[in-house]
Amino acid sequence: MFSKKVETLMNEQIKHELYSAYMYLSMAAQFESENLPGFGHWMKKQAEEELEHGMKFFEFINERGGKVALQAIEQPPLEFGTSQEIFAAALEHEQKVTALINKIYKAALEENDYASQTFLHWFIDEQVEEEANATEIVETLNLIGDKGHALYQLDRQLSQR
Repeated sequence: MFSKKVETLMNEQIKHELYSAYMYLSMAAQFESENLPGFGHWMKKQAEEELEHGMKFFEFINERGGKVALQAIEQPPLEFGTSQEIFAAALEHEQKVTALINKIYKAALEENDYASQTFLHWFIDEQVEEEANATEIVETLNLIGDKGHALYQLDRQLSQR
């Protein structure tokens, strides 16, 4: 049986996933305005993934006979600072999303909602990957800084995502 508590948390997670997409699009807009199209491309791809994640929750709730209840999405910031600060904010955001996924998983455990537990395993694995990707870029930016040839090279590398 689909737990109401888990259903409620998953509906909240749809909002969080859609906000994540919105935030990454805002980050992409800043990068593109700073003539860093590779960074912008990376963030747009990240936004697409977040939309897919939201839709996975949307479909799962429907498959389980639940009711999708879309919630308001707040406006993301328009400016995030330097490249280093933007990716640090992205990493911090992914860590928050990981905590939210863990909260849903914990509720599914407590409610003996085995189907939700199985569904959430994919998201748990995905969050490990999301944090690792953001961490790698943060660490690279910490090494190279925010100016010069190395930043240009990283911008070109990220455009290949």
